[in-house]
Amino acid sequence: MRLFAIALTLLAGIPALSSTVYAQTHSVARVWNEALLQSIREDFARPTVHARNLFHTSIAMWDAWAAYDTQSRPYLLGGTVSGFECGFTGIPATTDVQTDREEAISFAAFRLLSHRFGHSPGAEAAEARYAGLMQDLGYDPSNESRAYETGDPAALGNYIADCVIAFGLQDGANEAGGYANQYYRPANPPLNPELPGNNQLLDPNRWQPLSFDLFIDQSGNPVPASTPEFVSPEWGDVVPFALASTDLTVYQRGGHAYRVYHDPGPPPMMTGDGSDPMSEAYRWNFSLVAIWSAHLDPSDGVYWDTSPAAIGNVASLPASIAEYPGFYDLMEGGDPGRGTRLNPVTGSPYWAQLVPRGDYARVLAEFWADGPDSETPPGHWFTILNYVSDHPQVSKRVGGIGPVVDDLEWDVKSYFALGGAMHDAAVTAWGVKGWYDYVRPVSAIRWMADQGQASDPAGPSYSPYGLPLVPGYIEMVNAGDPLAGESNEHVGKIKLYAWRGPDFIEDPAVDEARVGWILAENWWPYQRPTFITPPFAGYVSGHSTYSRAAAEIMTFLTGDAYFPGGMGIFDAPRNEFLVFEEGPSENIELQWATYRDASDQCSLSRIWGGIHPPADDIPGRRMGIEIGVDAWSLATTYFDGTVTDVEQEGVDTLPFAAAVHVFPNPSTASAGLQVEAPVGRTSVSVFDARGRRMTETLVTEGGRTGLSTNGWSAGVYFVRVETASGAITRPVTIAR
Repeated sequence: MRLFAIALTLLAGIPALSSTVYAQTHSVARVWNEALLQSIREDFARPTVHARNLFHTSIAMWDAWAAYDTQSRPYLLGGTVSGFECGFTGIPATTDVQTDREEAISFAAFRLLSHRFGHSPGAEAAEARYAGLMQDLGYDPSNESRAYETGDPAALGNYIADCVIAFGLQDGANEAGGYANQYYRPANPPLNPELPGNNQLLDPNRWQPLSFDLFIDQSGNPVPASTPEFVSPEWGDVVPFALASTDLTVYQRGGHAYRVYHDPGPPPMMTGDGSDPMSEAYRWNFSLVAIWSAHLDPSDGVYWDTSPAAIGNVASLPASIAEYPGFYDLMEGGDPGRGTRLNPVTGSPYWAQLVPRGDYARVLAEFWADGPDSETPPGHWFTILNYVSDHPQVSKRVGGIGPVVDDLEWDVKSYFALGGAMHDAAVTAWGVKGWYDYVRPVSAIRWMADQGQASDPAGPSYSPYGLPLVPGYIEMVNAGDPLAGESNEHVGKIKLYAWRGPDFIEDPAVDEARVGWILAENWWPYQRPTFITPPFAGYVSGHSTYSRAAAEIMTFLTGDAYFPGGMGIFDAPRNEFLVFEEGPSENIELQWATYRDASDQCSLSRIWGGIHPPADDIPGRRMGIEIGVDAWSLATTYFDGTVTDVEQEGVDTLPFAAAVHVFPNPSTASAGLQVEAPVGRTSVSVFDARGRRMTETLVTEGGRTGLSTNGWSAGVYFVRVETASGAITRPVTIAR
């Protein structure tokens, strides 16, 4: 059984041949989710942006579904979120709720995805896919009506898309500016990984950009910039889903605010003379990454049982940095997971799976790395959700209780909850990344290697900022060593027993780099040479945060900690799975008993991949738990209609909110608009549905101002009123 094996022509750019058949066995929400996932695969690798795309698309589909339900409550439609209001007067009763829902969902998704991926590298293929889907589903994509009051579900879908698009244009993501950074600046000059060492690292605790002759991002797209910028260091500014003001800490650097939710505190820092406990923790964390690199050779004779019987079922997570050495096995790899003896579904023991540790670690690293053609970590968990939803043994009872629901209800509710959690994981993890701005292993290990060894103060090349010596893994280069050089120029340097890197791979289809002694100044993560480390800070691990939040959602959603049937599986066939070197040497399955087991394996994969030290991992897992719990708790209140106004930074309770009025609504191009708002540095801006500013003015004369709408086309516009204490957005309709 191959996990996530959806290889449909629909997703290969020929939608007209297969989408109708696909829609007969899946809900329209699933069809549009698959279209979105394929668009993410074709776009630049931007985990934060795509977590937001997944959430916002889930909002659009949920609101279109909930508009026809008497109990549930939409998220944007008819409500206010963080000062943004999406007015809604209701729709007439319908005799065919299911048909109307499907049409409204399709138009909402079609309009939103066309907007979000209009400038993607895969924009042409994406638009053809979306249009083909609409035609196959029997809808006219040229229908641009927003007159939902007539009962037209297409108009409702278009209107919902307008609201989501407008909400996104003012949610702090800087979408209108191409998601560009507005104030973050790196503390270190870039590292060219093709050159030995790292004498460019001015601050060993801060993130360092990397320079490439050719940079190919995580989705396989060539990027023009040879030194990629930090992706989303200001993402803590983005309006979250279930994160609350009580979760928030605001820091200042360089005159700018950095917003951090679930603040984990600082990671281990190299400080002072390097003798303090945090400096020792710094050395331990990054030397562990170097040592685990020695596990990436299937010919070393080490075999592990990688079945759920031996791996997974971690009892507890470390509570402090001081407890990390007791959690991670420095020399052999892995964590203290006890495994699970019996499959709770079958009642039988899990069968052992003995495989080379080198194959297991490499497959794990590459599977979770989300490399070329992947949907990035948040999308990866949507593929896992879809896999679970398709499993014949899954019971589609939301929360594991109540009646079995149809596929459409299951999909819109599960996407909404998972989307909210993935979005909050992005806001949280990247808020931490932007503020703490922590160094990556490739920078730290090479820099420490340049300093020398930190174990013997009386020995040669000693520096408290260097690498600790570990016999068999981290040693000194002595005279006569094969690495000493023709003129002994490398004597006194540090060497590592590690994965040897891309210089030892000429043809990835047949070559393996293997493990051997290399100069530490030339150490590489286990990644592609054109993408050796993601372009953003390490602390905290986005993979750990996304995965643990998703595991919590999956557990809540299904009402069961275990995958359907008691085990989730991914096949990695011999010599067919690995991309940038040959392997694995044997057929191997990644196996997980529970969703949390899968999450924990994802976290370990980033250490074997050379991307994160333990210090990045554990805080991500811990905040992921809180994010998942909060996202599920809030999502269910939308499902049952018990939600109260979402408190996000107190915006919904701004004292002037009730005093803001825009009228007449609807209006006409000839009638204009009147805006009433508090006086005193109050500005009014109007945007069209594409986010283009139509006009901007100040409110005068007793708090009222008139706006001319001459020449405006019929459609939905958004009036944004800003004061020193906050902002409110009101949608208005200009009728034909």
